[in-house]
Amino acid sequence: MSFFTRIARSNFFIRLCSWEYWPFIIVQFPILFYWLFLALRSRALFFFSASNPGIPTGGMMGESKFSILSKIPKQYIPKSILVDYTLPKDILLKKLQEEELFFPLIFKPDLGERGWMVERIFNDKDVAQYLQKIKTDFIVQKLVDLPIELAVFYVRYPNDETGKVTSVTKKGMLTVTGNGISTLRELIFTNDRAKLQWQSLSTKFAVQLEKVVSKEETIELVSIGNHCLGTTFLDANDLINEKLNQVFDNISKQIDGFYFGRFDLRTASIKDLYQGNIQIMELNGCGAEPAHIYQPGASILSAWKTLFKHWKTMHLISVQNHKNGVPYLGVKQGLEFFRNFKRIKALHESI
Repeated sequence: MSFFTRIARSNFFIRLCSWEYWPFIIVQFPILFYWLFLALRSRALFFFSASNPGIPTGGMMGESKFSILSKIPKQYIPKSILVDYTLPKDILLKKLQEEELFFPLIFKPDLGERGWMVERIFNDKDVAQYLQKIKTDFIVQKLVDLPIELAVFYVRYPNDETGKVTSVTKKGMLTVTGNGISTLRELIFTNDRAKLQWQSLSTKFAVQLEKVVSKEETIELVSIGNHCLGTTFLDANDLINEKLNQVFDNISKQIDGFYFGRFDLRTASIKDLYQGNIQIMELNGCGAEPAHIYQPGASILSAWKTLFKHWKTMHLISVQNHKNGVPYLGVKQGLEFFRNFKRIKALHESI
């Protein structure tokens, strides 16, 4: 491999040439100034807390994901339980049996963001390893194995009877396909998206790396639909229509104090989606993004335009709720939420 090829194939250059891989703070940096402008207009630094009165901080930080799930009508969510992270393994395994939660399962922190410590758990050994790492209460959730995973962003102004879907993102899991010649290691290193996940993949697939992958055989490298873990986010806004608006109007109006956020869900087909036959794994409040902006090849300018509009809508909803009697979160309380969240993450990063 030539010097210039090595440069072009380096992780640094791959990230540099595709803004979707840039650090979160760089992508969001221009939005910081708009947030400060909106805060001045609202005379409240944490004005966004009023966007979803039923969720602490509006869902920007430090909220309980299990508490939010519990607000959603049961027919739309997979069975989930909240677990004390200090629970011994044997007691947890017994609890899973009692709740009829069988492997594979999803374990994820009750307090989390951007795919942090979300794992698919296959057996008792995985449970033991997760308990060794986790330092905060976590959710155990039945695995939803439906073929289509989507992120659907919904907004409704408090004074309006109906809302609408503003963004739909289809998630493409990180995979490689064999050619009958290359090893799994080689396939990973020829796939930019997989190459960036090498550190975790080299551990996960340690015993398979030197095996030749059969022709046309597809291996799913990451099964968690998060962009930070290598999932491709595809713009699926062409799915937005009145049927979709009605489906999410119906669901959202049954969620107390919810006006602005993103449903992460799976469904068997687009027909099922329009009929409301979905399973919602997670509902994120105002801290969520319209994820379609990460479509590969989309421009950063287009993403910023969408994000500015996104924050403008968040502000208008917050102001309407505030005029209807919803208080803004105070600076002291808001900083407490932020510090608590960072403290818990720091505990895990120190391990």
